[in-house]
Amino acid sequence: MNQQTELEVFFDGACPLCRKEINMIRRLDRRHRILFTDIAEPEFDIEIYGKTMNQLMEGIHARLPDGTWVTGVEVFRRLYSAIGFGWLVVPTRLPGVSHFLDLAYHVFAKNRLKLTGRCQNTAACEIPDQIKEARS
Repeated sequence: MNQQTELEVFFDGACPLCRKEINMIRRLDRRHRILFTDIAEPEFDIEIYGKTMNQLMEGIHARLPDGTWVTGVEVFRRLYSAIGFGWLVVPTRLPGVSHFLDLAYHVFAKNRLKLTGRCQNTAACEIPDQIKEARS
């Protein structure tokens, strides 16, 4: 990360919904405050981050310049703040709204492979296999 980077976001580029959101944020990141890391890319090296692929696939992650990790809805709050949409973030911190968003994101993240058609005909999604398929 360079001095002006506020966070590095780790996203699943093989997920159509995730990719669409990240592409929109990337277009709006005119000041280059976000480093985008696609964990579905063949050259992505999980070893250097001290996480497992399963951990990263459980939901969106971001790493701050000091090495602190944030996950879930908090990542989106930081992404939107970095692109100048902090005013959208404020209501997401209200107690009832915050709880609802955390719960809704948890449900989505847990089921996103099925929801995006990447786990058809299987009882459980094998995350490493999904990443391998996305890479080919």
